[in-house]
Amino acid sequence: MGKVYPDATAALAGLLRDGMTILSGGFGLCGIPAALIDAILASGVKDLTVVSNNCGIDDVGLGKLLRNRQIRKMIASYVGENAEFERQYLAGEVEVEFTPQGTLAERIRAGGAGIPAFYTRTGVGTAVAEGKPTAEFDGETYLMERAIRGDLAIIHAWMGDTEGNLIYRLTARNFNPIMATAADVTVAQVEHLVPVGQLNPDHIHTPGIYVKRICPVPAGYQKLIEKRTVRPRSSPAAAGTDAVG
Repeated sequence: MGKVYPDATAALAGLLRDGMTILSGGFGLCGIPAALIDAILASGVKDLTVVSNNCGIDDVGLGKLLRNRQIRKMIASYVGENAEFERQYLAGEVEVEFTPQGTLAERIRAGGAGIPAFYTRTGVGTAVAEGKPTAEFDGETYLMERAIRGDLAIIHAWMGDTEGNLIYRLTARNFNPIMATAADVTVAQVEHLVPVGQLNPDHIHTPGIYVKRICPVPAGYQKLIEKRTVRPRSSPAAAGTDAVG
C-alpha cells in the first residue's frame, strides 16, 4: 500500500491507544486535521495528552474530543474560543499546561531537532516559570524549557505527493511543519494528492521522510473560520464614487 491510505480511519489503524500524546497541527481552525480528529473521536481512545496551539472551538476540531472527554491534558497557548474547555478547566476535569505561543512552537521545533531543552527569557518572573530551572546569560535571567515530542502527529497539508512530501498554504504553515518532525509517527491529511515528481522541490515544506502515512481529504471537506470579520461593503452612492469592478 505504501504511505497512502483510503481515509483517515485506515490511516490511523493500529496507531491509537489510551494515554498517548498527540500533536495536532493548525492555528485556530486554519489547517487543522479535521478528518483525522474525527477518526480519533470515533475510535474512542481516551486519557489523551494533546499538544496544539489551541483546542478548537465548541464541537469543532479538537473541541469534539474535549466534549467527548477523550482529552486528559491539553498543552496549548490559547483556549479562549472554547466554552466547554473553560468549564472543564474550572471544574478540574481537564489538566492544562499553558505555554506562551512562541515558546510552544520552539518546544515542538526542538523536539523535532533532537534538542532536549533550551533557554528563553519569555515567562521569567511569571507563573510560567514556576518549578523550572533558570540560568543567567550576559546579565539576564533565562528560563529553561523542555522540548516536546509526541507519539503521534496529525497534520493537514494543502498539497502532497504519494511519498509524503508536503506543501502548506498561508496560516496552515504555522504549526503543521514543526509538528510533522516531532512525533514517532506522523499522519497527514492532504487536500490535493499528486504522484511523485509533480511537486517543485523548492516548494516543499515537509520532506516525505517525516511522514509515515497519508490520506486524502474527504469529498465535501469544509474549511471553517472561527470569527469572520469583514467591513461592510458601502454602496457607490453612499461613498460618492463610481463602482469599481
